[in-house]
Amino acid sequence: MSYIPRLKNEYKTSIVDKLVKEFSYDNVMQVPKLEKIVISKGVGAAVNDKKLIDHAINEISEISGQRAIATISKKDVASFKLRKGMPIGVKVTLRGENMYEFLDRLVTTALPRVRDFNGVKSSGFDGRGNYNLGITEQIIFPEINIDKINKISGMDITFVTSAKSDKEALQLLSELGLPFKRRSNEVIIEKTESKVVSNKPTSSEEAPADEEAPVSEEAPAVEQAPVPEEAKQEEESESENDNKKE
Repeated sequence: MSYIPRLKNEYKTSIVDKLVKEFSYDNVMQVPKLEKIVISKGVGAAVNDKKLIDHAINEISEISGQRAIATISKKDVASFKLRKGMPIGVKVTLRGENMYEFLDRLVTTALPRVRDFNGVKSSGFDGRGNYNLGITEQIIFPEINIDKINKISGMDITFVTSAKSDKEALQLLSELGLPFKRRSNEVIIEKTESKVVSNKPTSSEEAPADEEAPVSEEAPAVEQAPVPEEAKQEEESESENDNKKE
């Protein structure tokens, strides 16, 4: 009996049935599947030091279990001192059993070694059922010897599926064991954002015009206090005395 990778066997025995019930497929051939995994790494510093390409090829080959190849630049870029045909990166494409073996090692061994790991983001889908995952440190893979690396660097891992939508691809990769962040947190964030948007006035609804401040009526003229009769009599007597003196 030939060896079958664990995830491949699990996909055939249980995951296919779950996806058929989830999306109500008419035919088993409509169930999405993982077609290939592409591991790529850019080495921009290789323009000045070509030995970095050899180190990157060895690292990616040890991680994937398959010989990696160097990627070649397609045009000249004078600002980066780049010539057409120069090696500028490394990549490897995994299919079949190697693909399932690498995914199994990634999920069970490598990702749990990420510092402060709480799941991978579900925003890496491209709208066509493919998922891109960025790794910041290659030392999370146990195949890498920390004493032999020149520099801590990352890589990009692309999961190519036959799914027609991101929802189907998300469900497929989740069943294969890829630990996405809890959907409840994303739902809560979406609800809060929708509340903020709903509270904002729309462009169609004009904001109420500011009410004009009421014009203050003119203050009534200050009335003179009535002069008491005694004061009047004193004034009349003083005026009479003045007239007599004259």
